[in-house]
Amino acid sequence: MAASTRSQVISLYKVMLKESSRFPSYNYSRTYALRRVRDAFRANREVEDPKAVERLMDEGEQMLALIQRQVSVTSAGLPVSVLVFSVGVRREL
Repeated sequence: MAASTRSQVISLYKVMLKESSRFPSYNYSRTYALRRVRDAFRANREVEDPKAVERLMDEGEQMLALIQRQVSVTSAGLPVSVLVFSVGVRREL
């Protein structure tokens, strides 16, 4: 992996952890998001193929947008029924 790509991956990882920590209280959403981020990066630690790295970076950026959206929804105090961690899926709790 090129040095610039490596720094982009590390930067994305740090931003995702920081955003996951922004959930209003230490609840299931925060724990789940932090665990998903850590597990995903650990599982793909050995990936060297540039196309695979690019695909994983795209997935990571989509997940970052999802986390940011969830943090803003949770911070706004909206009902729990709108909170989801899957794009395009709405679940009632």
